[in-house]
Amino acid sequence: MSFVMIKKNYYLALLLCITAFTSVFKATAADVTSFSHDASTLTIQRSDGMSVNIGGLGQGSVEVVYQKEGVSTLPGLALSNDTQSARLQVNTSVQDKGAYLLFNAPDIQVAVEKSPFRLRFMKQGVVKVEEEQGGFIYDGLRGVRFRLNDTEKLYGGGQRVMGMDRRGKRMPLYNRASYGYADVETDQMYYSLPAVMSSKHYAILFDNTAKGNLDIGHTEKNVLQFDAVSGRVAYVVSVADALPELVKQVVSLTGKQPLPPKWALGNFASRFGYRSEQQTREVVSLYNQFDIPLDAVVLDLYWFGPDIKGHMGNLDWDRNAFPTPEKMIADFSAQGVNTVVITEPFILTTSSQYKHAADSRALATNLAGEPRLFDFYFGNTGLVDVFNPDAQDWFWQHYAKLSDQGVSGWWGDLGEPEVHPYDAMHNWEGVTVTGDEVHNAYGHKWAQMVYERTLTKNPQKRPLVLMRSGFLGSQRYGMIPWTGDVARSWGGLKPQVELSLQMSVFGLAYTHSDLGGFAGGEEFDAEMYTRWLQAGVFTPVYRPHAQEHIPPEPVFHDQDTRDIVKRFIQLRYDLLPYNYSLAYENALTGMPLMRPLAFIDSEAYFTHDDSYLWGEAFLVQPVTAPGVSSVSVDLPEGDWFGFFDHKHYEGGGTVEYPLDINTLPVFVKAGAFVPMQPGLKRTRDSHNQPLEIHHWANASGKHSIFTLYEDDGVNPQAIQEAQYIAMQFEASHVNETLQINANTQGQYEGVKQQRPVEWHIHALNTKPTGVAIDGLLSDAWQWDEQKSRLIIKTNLSLSQPMKIDIAL
Repeated sequence: MSFVMIKKNYYLALLLCITAFTSVFKATAADVTSFSHDASTLTIQRSDGMSVNIGGLGQGSVEVVYQKEGVSTLPGLALSNDTQSARLQVNTSVQDKGAYLLFNAPDIQVAVEKSPFRLRFMKQGVVKVEEEQGGFIYDGLRGVRFRLNDTEKLYGGGQRVMGMDRRGKRMPLYNRASYGYADVETDQMYYSLPAVMSSKHYAILFDNTAKGNLDIGHTEKNVLQFDAVSGRVAYVVSVADALPELVKQVVSLTGKQPLPPKWALGNFASRFGYRSEQQTREVVSLYNQFDIPLDAVVLDLYWFGPDIKGHMGNLDWDRNAFPTPEKMIADFSAQGVNTVVITEPFILTTSSQYKHAADSRALATNLAGEPRLFDFYFGNTGLVDVFNPDAQDWFWQHYAKLSDQGVSGWWGDLGEPEVHPYDAMHNWEGVTVTGDEVHNAYGHKWAQMVYERTLTKNPQKRPLVLMRSGFLGSQRYGMIPWTGDVARSWGGLKPQVELSLQMSVFGLAYTHSDLGGFAGGEEFDAEMYTRWLQAGVFTPVYRPHAQEHIPPEPVFHDQDTRDIVKRFIQLRYDLLPYNYSLAYENALTGMPLMRPLAFIDSEAYFTHDDSYLWGEAFLVQPVTAPGVSSVSVDLPEGDWFGFFDHKHYEGGGTVEYPLDINTLPVFVKAGAFVPMQPGLKRTRDSHNQPLEIHHWANASGKHSIFTLYEDDGVNPQAIQEAQYIAMQFEASHVNETLQINANTQGQYEGVKQQRPVEWHIHALNTKPTGVAIDGLLSDAWQWDEQKSRLIIKTNLSLSQPMKIDIAL
């Protein structure tokens, strides 16, 4: 068949589909009256006076913006500046097919039905998703509606305890604290995301920051509806062939997470909270005494006041409790321990800074233009207007002073904001807006301020910004979210996989929990605590944190518990080269650290929430029930190996994994490479140190590859300036030989050109008959019969490739 005939058939089929679509919906809001097109955007005028812009954004993605004359909108926040700039370079075309227009952008097409007006989004002629009645704008209500088919499943909405498939759920789009939540369905939490991702491999991002709702087939079975009380009617559609590619596309649009400082992957000492300098020093001393690795200490609200209530907004040290904070911070720094302090955006009328904040017009106002005051748990307060540059200047001066004193990281708490009057007035780019209009953008703008100004002040150091609320794209400001004040219970532990995965697929890849649980708990549950901290090894941030009546730090618990947890914290440090490579991959491509099993098989595992992938190598299943001696684990197709028991497990079904309190269900995929540095106590000590490269041989002979990334752990411009090295490891079977190739590219200041490397080759059936390195037989190897493991000692040159041949 000729190309011309194929093309004719394609458009005929498309026209028939659109005609069938039209016959279903007799009602119409508007028709297309005219259209125009430039290089990247199609602009449509409708009979109801509404205009619609459809713009190409790059790989498989378009933006749709509805505008109505006389109706005000607000700036969009979901798309990064890079995306906004690059869109001008996206070439698109438009074809008028009579009944419809066909907008062609890279890897995505939009069919625009003229009468009645509706949009369909396609990839290679296959419809991925279509509007139901499209955008609507009324006083007090605006949004957009899409059709759902009967079988598709959807992620979406951000932090909620509702199961991975959010189909049939309706949830508020309004960030709000959910104190003491557990595994009971919770439809509103700290960090909502106005976005969905379908098992049909499309994503929709609703770029509106106002109070609203996300209805995924709850009110109407096959209708997806985003709505809000005000703001933009704008959305992004992204389509792909598979879930991992879709995730990378979405993150490329909203902005990739900059590399965190390497110490962010270490162990944090944290609680609510250390009450004095002496107590803080004693805690750090105990970690050293018990030889437990530590990289950070986090100070909760007692650093600025002796009580929970009445002092928020002081934004300066309580010198009675912390007489020499500068020296304390310097002493910790000399030990390789970084200091992180909490701040909140509430300035209490009883705080030392209230008058200055009010006089500086740093606070959101009431309708009379005076500070909008209100009562909440901590006292009578105003709220910093983080949208207003002048208010940002006032707020930032306190961070700048703390930075000069040596503080390394920021913890922004209560940033939903926890209490946000609907009639609190903010100044956003010279426009006065209400609390409800910008509520979901508050944490985003706060994080942007802290990240960008920290980087400007200290351009040689990566900022660390912990915050619990934000918007689509907040990751581009280095935001590291956590899942809030979770119950200290088995029920609190159980939904953490779901919460992190729902965030990570939309770009918030460092979402983590208060390890051990935060809220409540009458007695210390050693088993629950141990299981939570074990699972934490394979999460983005390792930060035990809780109310102080039961200490969250392992140094305060019985020796048996402490010894088990210590081994797992040490494992966290041993895995630093692997974990840091995941951080690099995320910064380069948007791939999350924690990944749903649906990345392997979307159809089979889309709703799976018991286990997850930690990078490419590991499958992890947290133990979320007490007293169990085994757990059932669903293993995808292929060969897997127990990380702790070294046994072979065949995938493609469910396996029963035996347990004791010292082990966790962790499996390594055949073919995986896992670089390690055993014995690390501080992340700063990892540079130029010997490596162990663990490889699990793939009996099926498939080719496998892994890239180890390394830099100085500090430079914010390491990627942009190419100040890093990439060690690429490849394995393949040729005849009766396992071949491993190592090739290093790149450079960074201070890196050594030679590195001792010990290769640990697992999962070999028999002892090798010989080992050759770069073509020469070597005797620098040994065979561990008990673990069927080959150990080879080499020196790896960063300037020359290495080839290892293992005769089997």
